[in-house]
Amino acid sequence: MKRISLTAGLALLPIAWLLAGSDIGMIGHMAGRMMSVALAAPLVAYGLSGSSVDPAARWPHIVTPMMMMLVELVTVWLWHLPALRIAAQSSIIVMVIEQACFLAAGLLLWSAVIHTPQRAAGIGALLLTSMHMTLLGVLIGLAPRPLYHAAHHGTLAGMDTLADQQLGGVIMLMIGAASYFLGGLALLSTILRSKEQPSA
Repeated sequence: MKRISLTAGLALLPIAWLLAGSDIGMIGHMAGRMMSVALAAPLVAYGLSGSSVDPAARWPHIVTPMMMMLVELVTVWLWHLPALRIAAQSSIIVMVIEQACFLAAGLLLWSAVIHTPQRAAGIGALLLTSMHMTLLGVLIGLAPRPLYHAAHHGTLAGMDTLADQQLGGVIMLMIGAASYFLGGLALLSTILRSKEQPSA
């Protein structure tokens, strides 16, 4: 199962990078980012869990859920600053650095959550991540004007810049926020099941 998860996660990465570097505006760029941090990262983290390259197993006192939640928060919000967004859209080198940061932040967080014996900390980290992703997605989606106007070299099907940005915010909510929220619920269900078993 872990090998399938790792293979699936690695297979998603080229798709994410192609979308992030595509010329279809905020929709493609946001889809690429979210695929890296919220889809590929958990699959790769699960695939590597327990192995010699599992970061949480190697550095358990550093790669903790709450610490990595903060790393992921800073990474996501920093790369959504207009100046860095424009730089990533304008330079392939910056875009590669950006995607590497998203993958690393997601991998570290999911690795910490999977590895920690303190399930409550893992749940808290995932739900807090879902909350800040939701906030950022709403801010982007409901902004009354384009935030990244200079970054747009094109949009999907010729839609205007603001509509493209709004759909980018929706993608962040659908993929990013949902992934972490569902991960938190899945962890919570494992705790509840383990508490029910002794009384059965």
